Amino acid sequence: MARIRERLDRLLSRRDFDGARRHLQYWMSEARACGDTQGELLVLSEYIGFCRKAGDRDGAMESIKAALGLLESIGLKGTITGGTVCVNAATALNAFGENERALQLFERARTAYEAGGADDALLGGLYNNMGLTCSALREYDKAMALFTRALAHMERVAGGAPERAITCLNMANLIEAQVGMEAGESRIYALLDRAAELLDDPAIPHDGYYAFVCEKCAPTFEYYGYFADAARFAEEAERIYAGY
Repeated sequence: MARIRERLDRLLSRRDFDGARRHLQYWMSEARACGDTQGELLVLSEYIGFCRKAGDRDGAMESIKAALGLLESIGLKGTITGGTVCVNAATALNAFGENERALQLFERARTAYEAGGADDALLGGLYNNMGLTCSALREYDKAMALFTRALAHMERVAGGAPERAITCLNMANLIEAQVGMEAGESRIYALLDRAAELLDDPAIPHDGYYAFVCEKCAPTFEYYGYFADAARFAEEAERIYAGY
């Protein structure tokens, strides 16, 4: 799986979505041919995330159904591995507007992670994505509590600054949704300043993942009038992608 993910990251860093799809489909076929159901599940989980990034709703829904079925059949439902499958599925469901279903899977993942002693990186990712779903469902107080927990966990993760920046921007969007721009202005701008500071951390490797984060964050900076930061991060993403 480490080699599969490494190759996938390289393909996505070049924005080679067709190549990434073929790569994952090949390894799913290999796992099925070998009768390796756990391997098939792990590749399916990666494929769900790929479909989310590619905007492939049908592919995501089909893969989610297959992955959850495998999760039940091989007895990994309550494990950390099972929790990660649920997080990937729920994150895709949230991206495609299926927020009630997403929240149910996030709750399953939280039970598995917290019972299994998942590390800070996994917990931080879970709480951040779960917070987005709660925000979409207008459960604003619950969403803010989840974002706050995500930040606390990611502060203990080496190299976690990009994820913390994303969470800060999620919190800014949440405040605007909950109380409006005028009432939340000072808190929103403080979070934007903090997100920019985190993305400017010189210790962050300027790799394909950093490019993905910059590309994801730039529109939020632009939305709030941080035009110079938005342009700078978007240009850095393009510069990194061009080098792959």
